[in-house]
Amino acid sequence: MIKLKRVYDPVSSDDGKRLLVERLWPRGLTKEKAQIALWSKEIAPSEVLRKWYGHIPERWTRFRRRYLKELEENRAVVEGLLGAIADKMKVTFVYAARDTGRNSAVVLKEFLEKK
Repeated sequence: MIKLKRVYDPVSSDDGKRLLVERLWPRGLTKEKAQIALWSKEIAPSEVLRKWYGHIPERWTRFRRRYLKELEENRAVVEGLLGAIADKMKVTFVYAARDTGRNSAVVLKEFLEKK
């Protein structure tokens, strides 16, 4: 089971293995405070796609579609992430976005749960 959580929210024992699924390290957060087990930069949207989206709600549908395409085309990275979480009972993807419903972690979770 994959959970989602903002990286700025308090760490909980219920989080299990915490994986940062962002291309950039979250501003103002130390590695000690974030308690990240794995930082998977390469699974995040490409720099071009991330900048284009800019968390503009009107672009969400197109961003989602484009990011899913990137994931389909990046099989090796997806397989590597699946291998890293396969034996874990609890996994939490942490992300920096303020919008909890429209961010790349939401799309990634949906993509992986269909695999």
